[in-house]
Amino acid sequence: MEHLSYTIKDEAGIHARPAGLIVSGAKNFDCKILIKLSEKTADAKGLFSIMGLAAKKGDTLQMEFCGDDEAAAKEYFENFLPKYL
Repeated sequence: MEHLSYTIKDEAGIHARPAGLIVSGAKNFDCKILIKLSEKTADAKGLFSIMGLAAKKGDTLQMEFCGDDEAAAKEYFENFLPKYL
């Protein structure tokens, strides 16, 4: 299992566009990808699940990757998150 922590820098937090891009990226991997914020957990392959986090600027997301391609998924999101959030 791989882990990644990221603090949101975008003024709008996670809104529809970056949430959609997260889902599109996550669907390229077979591993399970979870996004955690405080007590909430979202499936990175589900748009409404991600939107339900209501993540805003300054929030720190914890991501978990579990599966055969977890290292590749983590690397993808390490590059993705600073560009879009």
